[in-house]
Amino acid sequence: MFSCIARPAIHLSRSFSTSVQSNARVAVLGASGGIGQPLSLLLKNSPLVSQLSLFDIAHTPGVAADLSHIETRAHVTGHLGPDQLGECLKGCEVVVIPAGVPRKPGMTRDDLFTTNATIVANLADACARHCPEAMICVIANPVNSTIPITSEVLKKHGVYNPNRVFGVTTLDIVRANTFVGELKGLDPARVNVPVIGGHAGKTIIPLISQCTPKVDFPQDQLAALISRIQEAGTEVVKAKAGAGSATLAMAYAGARFVFSLLDAMNGKEGVVECSFVRSEETECTYFSTPLLLGKNGIEKNLGLGKLSPFEEKLVAEAMSELKGSIKKGEDFVKNMK
Repeated sequence: MFSCIARPAIHLSRSFSTSVQSNARVAVLGASGGIGQPLSLLLKNSPLVSQLSLFDIAHTPGVAADLSHIETRAHVTGHLGPDQLGECLKGCEVVVIPAGVPRKPGMTRDDLFTTNATIVANLADACARHCPEAMICVIANPVNSTIPITSEVLKKHGVYNPNRVFGVTTLDIVRANTFVGELKGLDPARVNVPVIGGHAGKTIIPLISQCTPKVDFPQDQLAALISRIQEAGTEVVKAKAGAGSATLAMAYAGARFVFSLLDAMNGKEGVVECSFVRSEETECTYFSTPLLLGKNGIEKNLGLGKLSPFEEKLVAEAMSELKGSIKKGEDFVKNMK
């Protein structure tokens, strides 16, 4: 589908070893958590990052001290509690938000709404005040609602730019690439499956028909594959048996997205990633599709492309849930005091 566009580098080791440098100031909000710590480690290892500002409500000075001993160029600072949030964000060009509570067995991403909605709204408010032009990458679930929340908060401050607000759905692509690679005996780093829609259950729509290299599956195997991709997060929650949700793979996926964004901001051409963003591609006001990234965020929404009849059905079935999650996020901000 995107043969004319270079696929973003997936191997994080490429980012670690490349001679390309930039002077990007990146903030991680929720840096002491299960996603935040490994994500911060990956970002510290990248020559694309010159300043790494870490924020959380606990343990941040220790995390920052630990990371600061690593022999890479990024200067690390730790910021603890609401009083230090503004200092953390000042001058940042990219803000990544993994903050929030994780899922436990029996919970859906939507069950996290009440707690995480408040956390994300408060952090978005701080971004609007202290780094209004930053790229904001939201990992905190439920992404289908936290992106509308972030957008509405920024609108209240008059600083909303839809090209700079991203719901990080990259883990869905990473999982799809891995599972297809396993089934077909392919190196997953050379597989690329676009995943559109949202970031929860049936709103996660892998476009196997657009996979490169081209792959085919019998219908029963295809249905099972898509179901596994959609429920992969629950697979991890169950395997961790109450100890949390996907953290390491999510940190990898979050870092991959940030590195792609930084590459594009530095002028690299042909950088494409899927992300849940403000969209006019479907009847939903937010929708994840492949995006061509550029110096100012989204350069072009590449849309859904040609879908198979089965994929068209999946999109149609996702619409009601997706619209409900988006409205829930927007209503939350409207009702905030």
